[in-house]
Amino acid sequence: MTSASAAGGTRATAVYDRIGVGYRGVRRPDPRLADLIHRALAGARTVVNVGAGAGSYEPADAEVTAVDPSRVMLEQHPGQHKVLAGAEELPFEDGSFDAAMAVMTVHHWPDLRRGLGEMRRVSRRQVVFTWDPEHRPELWLVEEYLPEIRRLEHARFEPLSTVVEALGAHTVLPFAIPQDFTDGFQIAYWRRPEFYLDAVVRQASSTFAQLPPSVIEPAIERLRADLASGAWQRRHADLLEQESVDYGYRLLIAGSGEKASRLGS
Repeated sequence: MTSASAAGGTRATAVYDRIGVGYRGVRRPDPRLADLIHRALAGARTVVNVGAGAGSYEPADAEVTAVDPSRVMLEQHPGQHKVLAGAEELPFEDGSFDAAMAVMTVHHWPDLRRGLGEMRRVSRRQVVFTWDPEHRPELWLVEEYLPEIRRLEHARFEPLSTVVEALGAHTVLPFAIPQDFTDGFQIAYWRRPEFYLDAVVRQASSTFAQLPPSVIEPAIERLRADLASGAWQRRHADLLEQESVDYGYRLLIAGSGEKASRLGS
């Protein structure tokens, strides 16, 4: 592992140095999201994964350089090319990579525009997976149990339009979350509410990790009671019949490369 300045990555470093241990056990890449991302990266021989974490969604047919400000996360990354650095100061020359990717990480960057500008500087194609805080519906967990999540998420996620503009994205693809989504970030268990009762599952989500136990624990106990009584199931009978829901997750593509007509299937 090589090191570079991690300036600008302090916020993400602090969070993931704390929650990163055992991260890969809960955050298992979902094959359907992987397929969408890999098609967006098709043909790229060299890829830099910015905010790489443990290496989820990296294409197997490319030479990948993983960049992350958290040493704890990079130690779980299986690759050989790893750089300890923040997104805002990528230690590479202009145009060093065919493509740059960033998956559920831009909301941790203290300077979004600078980080996206760095991705554009060092690569010819950029692929970013993120969430739009202005999208509706919201996850029921937020509306009914933890409105504190809304304030936290809206403070760190920029509107999708801002990310699209800063990246210069030419393609925006929706990704509806399947009911059996394997990557355990916050939205994954929208039809499997019992998973939110598991402290290990919650710890793998940066949202839960940043809220105090005094907020989380009473809300989880209310959910536990509602599941035991059947109240949750009665309120959400419609969700129990759905296979996927669009909660505002989007794949953005910028620069040269695949067009929406080839990716939107």
